[in-house]
Amino acid sequence: MNDLVRQHTALSDSDLEWLHLLVSEWQLLSDLSFADLVLWVPTLDGTRYVSVAQMRPNTGPTSYQDDMVGHLVPRGRRPMLDSALDEGRIVREGDPEWREEVPVRVESIPVRREGRVLGVIARNTNLLTVRTPSRLELTYLQSASDLAQMIAAGTFPFPGQQVDMDASPRAGDGLIRLDADGVVQYASPNALSAYHRLGLAADLVGHHLGRTTAELAPARGPVDEALVKLASGWAPREFEVEGNDGVIQLRAIPLKPKGTHIGSLVLLRDVTELRRRERELITKDATIREIHHRVKNNLQTVAALLRLQSRRMDSEQGREALNEAVRRVGSIAIVHETLSQNLDERVQFDEIADRVLAMVAEISPGKVITRRTGRFGILDAEVATPLSMVLTEILQNALEHAFDQAEQGSVEVGAVRGGSRTDPRLIVTVQDNGRGLPEDFDPQRAGNLGLQIVRTLVEGELGGTFDMVRAPERGTRVLLDIPVRPEKQH
Repeated sequence: MNDLVRQHTALSDSDLEWLHLLVSEWQLLSDLSFADLVLWVPTLDGTRYVSVAQMRPNTGPTSYQDDMVGHLVPRGRRPMLDSALDEGRIVREGDPEWREEVPVRVESIPVRREGRVLGVIARNTNLLTVRTPSRLELTYLQSASDLAQMIAAGTFPFPGQQVDMDASPRAGDGLIRLDADGVVQYASPNALSAYHRLGLAADLVGHHLGRTTAELAPARGPVDEALVKLASGWAPREFEVEGNDGVIQLRAIPLKPKGTHIGSLVLLRDVTELRRRERELITKDATIREIHHRVKNNLQTVAALLRLQSRRMDSEQGREALNEAVRRVGSIAIVHETLSQNLDERVQFDEIADRVLAMVAEISPGKVITRRTGRFGILDAEVATPLSMVLTEILQNALEHAFDQAEQGSVEVGAVRGGSRTDPRLIVTVQDNGRGLPEDFDPQRAGNLGLQIVRTLVEGELGGTFDMVRAPERGTRVLLDIPVRPEKQH
């Protein structure tokens, strides 16, 4: 719609926002009207109309099998559009049109904003299945007529009330029509069933909806007065009511077709099962986070015991082996600590990498500077845990073997998200400016325990590749190429 409006019309950005607000609401008008809606806007030169949006009803057959968006129609070909635009009134005159042997009643509703008519909604009703309307259908049609008059007057949609069409109740979920005093004139079967779920034993018709709703909800003191007003439909609001182990979601729409409040339309949906599942998911998430928290605590306990044991060792080699184990356990604990603070099993690995760098830097024999460039981004837990261990081993190896006791130097960790949409990759480099590798060094055959761990984790668990080469100028460069999930997937 943005492209069509900006390409063909003279409407401002604020006018375009009003049209977006209207389109976010007009599924309701389409369903209540049992009709297709097409939004026509006059072109910049005023000689044609361009259709910028279309909506089909969920409550009846469509009048348009084809997509009408983007069609251009010369002014004069559809006189009802001209009349609605020029006179600023709803136009219903004229005989039904025949489209592919289907009679279609056409009406035109001007779309007004701040006194100006921005465009026209063509309401097209398929008359092929018309029958004697029921009380439900008559209520739908009357409500649609009221909303159409409000659109023509510029009082609907409501400014600042952007509606999420997927989350808000729809007409078919449940509908209640109130008079000006908030008394129920009509309640659809679905609406009545939802209130029965709350504990209502009688019919709704003839009862004040606000007071009835407040009586069914748990007593909350002053909140009851606000609930009475909300459920009476005096203001455009969405809210939920819980009672008798049931939860219903309500949306109130005040009706002022001629500037005077004549009543309200209340759409409602029984969301009891939806809220129950949400609570179960919240409980499950909390349990998972608690498990990660306990695993982290247990790992830290193991690390502390290993540290105590290393202090009692007489062998320097044994003491160093235990200290390496402490760092390996610590790297896993960092991941579990991060997971204990998240709502899902994905983590921002940059923070983990920085903490691993800080932890390993404590063993630096001299004044070695460690730093990170680039970004790892968001990774799955099953990638983050082995990758943190791999990073720990590589950094530990670099700081222990690349520099002499008091030598200054640097170790840099770089990360780049690359690959393609179908094969996203994470490329990690760890480079030092130390003494470099021996001439005959083969990283795939080196017997060092740390490198064996790295090879096993990278090639086995992560499904990636690992290599160690001489840096271009001085030192060693470690290369990791790991398949990952795209960051935007959840």
